[in-house]
Amino acid sequence: MSLESVRAFFLEKAPEIAILEAELSSATVAQAAIAFDVEPGRIAKTLSLRIGTRVVLLVTSGTSRIDNKKAKACFGARPRMLATEEVAAITGHELGGVCPFGLKTPLPIYCDLSLRAFDEVLPAAGSRTTSVRITPDRLAELVGAQWVDVCAASDPPE
Repeated sequence: MSLESVRAFFLEKAPEIAILEAELSSATVAQAAIAFDVEPGRIAKTLSLRIGTRVVLLVTSGTSRIDNKKAKACFGARPRMLATEEVAAITGHELGGVCPFGLKTPLPIYCDLSLRAFDEVLPAAGSRTTSVRITPDRLAELVGAQWVDVCAASDPPE
């Protein structure tokens, strides 16, 4: 179901973007980097967060970590990861395939500035073996994301 909703999303909004399918699992940043032969920072991980009573998605570079002080200043409260069972129920995507595309429930989406260190990033595409290649700005544009600076500085891209 999840991959199908992502396919429908791209068919409607960006038919020129192809969904890539890997033979290996891409459920974690490290696995995705191997499966798609890119550095881990280029993997755009999508975090499902609860901030107070709100649920949001935050897309960051694969090697970035949330800076709690920055996040609290930006969002007004400290973000907490959703419980595993909540993720699929709210997003329509299973862990390892969570992405900001083809969501079951419309959610506020934020892209961290860490993504802009790369000309192209690879977010998941609804399953543990799929992804897309996309520029950070195009990703944010397609999903109506707001840019934020909530991650700690990570190592520069190689």
